[in-house]
Amino acid sequence: MKITPITLSSDQSLYEQVADRLQKPILEGTLKPGDRLPSIRKLREQLSVSTSTVLEAYRLLEDRGFIVPRPQSGYYVKQTALNLPREPSETSPPQEASPIDISLAFQVMERIRDSDTIQLGAAIPAIEHLPLAKLNRLMSKMLRENSVLAHSYGSALGCLSLRSELAKRMLDAGCSVHPDRITITNGAMEAIYLALQAITQPGDTIAIESPTYFGILEAMKTLQLNALALPTHPREGISLSHLKESLQKRQIKACLIIANFNNPIGSCMDDAKKKQLVELLNEYDIPLIEDDVYGEIYFSGSRPKAIKAFDTEHRIIYCSSVSKILSPGLRIGWCAGGRYGDRIARVKAIINQSTSIPPQLAVAEFLANGGCDRHLRQLRHAYQSQMNRILQAICDYFPTETRVTQPNGGHVLWLEMPAGFDSLQLYHQALAHKISIAPGVMFSVSGKYYQNCFRLNTAIAWSPAIDRAMQTLGQLAKQQLEITMLSRSPSASICGIVPNSFTLGFREKFPNTIVGKWQDRLEIAEKSLRIS
Repeated sequence: MKITPITLSSDQSLYEQVADRLQKPILEGTLKPGDRLPSIRKLREQLSVSTSTVLEAYRLLEDRGFIVPRPQSGYYVKQTALNLPREPSETSPPQEASPIDISLAFQVMERIRDSDTIQLGAAIPAIEHLPLAKLNRLMSKMLRENSVLAHSYGSALGCLSLRSELAKRMLDAGCSVHPDRITITNGAMEAIYLALQAITQPGDTIAIESPTYFGILEAMKTLQLNALALPTHPREGISLSHLKESLQKRQIKACLIIANFNNPIGSCMDDAKKKQLVELLNEYDIPLIEDDVYGEIYFSGSRPKAIKAFDTEHRIIYCSSVSKILSPGLRIGWCAGGRYGDRIARVKAIINQSTSIPPQLAVAEFLANGGCDRHLRQLRHAYQSQMNRILQAICDYFPTETRVTQPNGGHVLWLEMPAGFDSLQLYHQALAHKISIAPGVMFSVSGKYYQNCFRLNTAIAWSPAIDRAMQTLGQLAKQQLEITMLSRSPSASICGIVPNSFTLGFREKFPNTIVGKWQDRLEIAEKSLRIS
């Protein structure tokens, strides 16, 4: 943002003039919530004023409520308070261990990542926010400097340089793990798969959050495991009271939890609850697999601790990756297996010997040279800004009955519509408009629950195309709700009026009756839904 120098005024101090000059583009919308203001040095040079004047102007804007400082990052336009819809309530899945049906998830995922669709369905990071150019340079450098090692099998544990850097980063999550207790994997999903294979047998029951990431369900299905889906709160995470009751009544082999910014529901357990969870599992001698791929994507405060930070008996298997923060294509994940670490490393060696070495070396170098923290600060800001814009679009375009989560990190939102809403229908209608969403049934054990829910990806960079896509989704949702409510009305039920089953000739015979008018509205709504 270019700002012309200002002239002295007798009725205002210089710093007040600077503050007013910056406040104007904020009020006009040129500077939007979440946008970064010029640095103190840059603004000082542009306006030909002193550093103290700029600082006083920024303090005044902060007092006025227009901007907020971020340590080691600068000043940003304050996020406006949104008149957000209510959040979904705690989920209530059927609490019985059951086999897993993921056939629908496979069908949906075949279309959800099509390159010609607007990717609001797949929870993938926006490529433009990732440090690809730097990673590419580092990859080339590592290949030149390690030409022989790069083409070797390597250790099943992975490169020591990477394991050492990851052990340092895990300190931020409250975990003290020796590099020798870390196994490098092909992404977090392989880490989870290896952990499950190391501690379970076919037919075992695993306690999970509900809803949960469908990839976890796929891994459990492949290993012939049963799932016990437990109620989960959109802010507080899995219900410990229900978990304790289940541990008392059932034979549960392990737990698998995404504690920090759960995908898809966005919950983040606080430290006290994480500690209670560990104590509960210790009491029943139950291992826990922790998926922490979103732990680094927090919007305020400090990085939330991992559950493993409270692990006193080494029974927690920690899994994560760089796929959400650096590059999904490098396929670099890791697993800190605690007491099960040796078993996991052996399974890894049997399945695919080791993880590709060049990507390991490149990520190790990126973590070691100090650029990662700066990149993550920018990434968090971008994701928070984009999530707020999606939330604003939901407020503007979606039915008033919509409920939506309000996570403080990650990059997914979980939307809940009134009972009777069909998110699979919305999914197919959206695809006709080249828009993808993730219908809620993908995240249930049986593929039959959360029909009225769906997940949106907020990592995609905001643009006019995204705004149009959100308008389209909102319109389709409103139309479906209108048809649903009309078909449930008492008079519609009496006369047999339901979508796709109109009484032939009724409108022509009785055009001015209530039923006839409802038929008009139903037919108009149906035609609008069929428009591609």
